[in-house]
Amino acid sequence: MPFHVYVLHSAKLNKIYIGFTSDLEARLKSHNELATKGWTMKFRPWRLVFSEAFETKGEAMKRERELKTARGRMFIRREILQQ
Repeated sequence: MPFHVYVLHSAKLNKIYIGFTSDLEARLKSHNELATKGWTMKFRPWRLVFSEAFETKGEAMKRERELKTARGRMFIRREILQQ
């Protein structure tokens, strides 16, 4: 079962969210429709702007941590959102 690291963007307030999951489609639906509490609710709608697949949960968690650093967030804003 692959794991996905993903980046969501809320154009409404120019926010990004970085996470990982084993079911990307269900997780995106949760962020945009199903969740009834949590930080991501107030920034809806979210748009998937980036994802990477990994064989193991550990690899996905490592990449998620990298993207959540200042350098990772700068990469997202400069390289992914500017396309």
